[in-house]
Amino acid sequence: MLRIKRVPTVVSNYQKEDGEEASRQTTGGCGRNCLNSCCLPGSKLPLYAFKKETTAKELAAEEIKQQPQQPPVAFLESLLLGEWEDRMQKGLFRYDVTACQTKVIPGDHGFIAQLNEGRHLKKRPTEFRVDKVLQPFDGSKFNFTKVGQEEVIFQFEASEDGEIQFFPNAPIDVANSPSVVAINVSPIEYGHVLLIPRVLECLPQRIDHESLLLALYMAAEAGSPYFRLGYNSLGAFATINHLHFQAYYLAVPFPIEKTSTKNITTLSGGIEISQLLNYPVRGLVFEGSSLENLSAAVADACICLQINNIPYNVLISDSGRRIFLLPQCYAEKQALGEVSSELLDTQVNPAVWEISGHMVLKRKEDYDEASEENAWRLLAEVSLSEEIFQEVKDIIFEAITCAVDECVVNTRSSDEDQDVEGRSHEKTVNLAIVPGKPECLVQN
Repeated sequence: MLRIKRVPTVVSNYQKEDGEEASRQTTGGCGRNCLNSCCLPGSKLPLYAFKKETTAKELAAEEIKQQPQQPPVAFLESLLLGEWEDRMQKGLFRYDVTACQTKVIPGDHGFIAQLNEGRHLKKRPTEFRVDKVLQPFDGSKFNFTKVGQEEVIFQFEASEDGEIQFFPNAPIDVANSPSVVAINVSPIEYGHVLLIPRVLECLPQRIDHESLLLALYMAAEAGSPYFRLGYNSLGAFATINHLHFQAYYLAVPFPIEKTSTKNITTLSGGIEISQLLNYPVRGLVFEGSSLENLSAAVADACICLQINNIPYNVLISDSGRRIFLLPQCYAEKQALGEVSSELLDTQVNPAVWEISGHMVLKRKEDYDEASEENAWRLLAEVSLSEEIFQEVKDIIFEAITCAVDECVVNTRSSDEDQDVEGRSHEKTVNLAIVPGKPECLVQN
């Protein structure tokens, strides 16, 4: 069992130390307006209902009617940022992120450095297990049902009638477990929020087809090149084992978005898969015009990594049309004592934002001395070796092919009968190795 000690990021003002969380469960009530059963009856929150992807048939019908599509971009962006700024005015954030110093580091890649001294203050280091990507949900620890409703800015659900709608005061549908967008009280950048799919189902931190597609829809609805979503698996610096994505605005390109790539293959559905070139972290890039096809391919790859216990990070950019998949091994190296004390002293935890080139630094000396060489040296420790990356890449491509051939029990086929990634708490699917095949999912 491999463990590391790190200071957990405080994402909610109701996040307590593990011992405090456990003791609070015995008091018979939380005494606040949270997202748990004690406070939900009668509660209402704003609801943004997005339009699902337009099919070719629907698009043709719209063209015949000569009715231009109504872009939702400006409204979602103004809603998110307006609500975020409202929470800032109310003093819900732990510090003013707009006051943090930021600079682009000189060099070919344009790494971005931010000095954020307030993000890890007043918390003691906590042990995290880093050798197990799939871990069961533990309700005794902090999870997003414990956040205050004032930290939630809106519900985010698919529209029932296929049109974009906004309800400023909508009831919370407990039976259908809404997805919500909440502030991160320790923001890295302007507009830093959390997307929490099906929050009341208490899903562990693992990607499934439905949750990834929801994240892509949010990126598409925002419609801004400056808005990206990120995901960290367990073992890749996720500290809360409750399914969530992060997102924020950054008005410059991430270095990883600018790096060159080499095309590997094109899947059915027009999904192009490339490999990063001349970047310190080895990874894959998935691109496509169909959100559903793109989400399916990337989710299959993520599920493959999860089954094979490989930590990874995901960056969603270009309004949901471009996804970076980045397997990593930094935490494992740290647990094995293979990371230099010089790098450990920086207290930088290379999660999705750092790997993408946004270096969040906690010490002024590191910020003042920030260089492309230093950033590259840190990220090089994150990357899998060429040999191991090739093996992982082979497994991913076999898994994607397996899914296309319907070898994988796919959650998209029937939400009622099967759910490999764990949406149902009442039904289970056993995992087994198919002889002569990659690590496919088969129902026993």
